[in-house]
Amino acid sequence: MFIFPEADVIKLVMDNLNTHTIGALYEVFEPAEARRIAQKLEIHHTPKHGSWLNMVESELSVLVRQCLNRRLPNIETLKKESTLFWEENRNENQVRVNWRFRKEDARIKLKRVYPTPQN
Repeated sequence: MFIFPEADVIKLVMDNLNTHTIGALYEVFEPAEARRIAQKLEIHHTPKHGSWLNMVESELSVLVRQCLNRRLPNIETLKKESTLFWEENRNENQVRVNWRFRKEDARIKLKRVYPTPQN
């Protein structure tokens, strides 16, 4: 199996979870393929405690619990209860993520990432 064989660079955005390492490639792929992929990776980590990926992961968790975490008995059920139907329902009900990490908190916890505004 070859992953993106024509790509010169693979830009990867990921959070700082301790399992997100180059070594994980060697657990899944043969060593030569893992090395080839690793050499193409341009990794961008999101800030700790301030990741928009946290919101995405939370939403995907809800999707799995409410929609996908079961056996679907037939194609009609799949069509009726598809992710598109679930997404439309969430949007229609204006479900929001209650994000508590404020800009002021980010300026303190992530001061090396965020520049201080100059007056």
